[in-house]
Amino acid sequence: MNNSVHVSFLQSLLGRNLRIHTTDTRMFVGIFKCTDMDRNVILANTFEYRLPSQSALQAAAESASPSDAGKFKMDMTSRFIGVVVVPGQHITKIEVEENPFEIRTRPLPVTH
Repeated sequence: MNNSVHVSFLQSLLGRNLRIHTTDTRMFVGIFKCTDMDRNVILANTFEYRLPSQSALQAAAESASPSDAGKFKMDMTSRFIGVVVVPGQHITKIEVEENPFEIRTRPLPVTH
């Protein structure tokens, strides 16, 4: 692939909501603003999500009813952090969030 294809792809992501997963299990959800040669990503209007702490997990497990048989749900903790630079070396996965309008207007796949 030539560079213009890569540049076009990155330009198509500008202003889109991205979910970025990191090596320390955090997830950042925000608006893609830019990236650099080191794969660092800048997001705006960003929320950071973290897995529950071990003590919170243990407390939830202890308070779960016996009929749950060790299965229970917990929400991730979150906080608004605004603008953030996510270091490229710590990114494990990037996902594009689609809003309902994008899903409705997406062309249907052609089957033969």
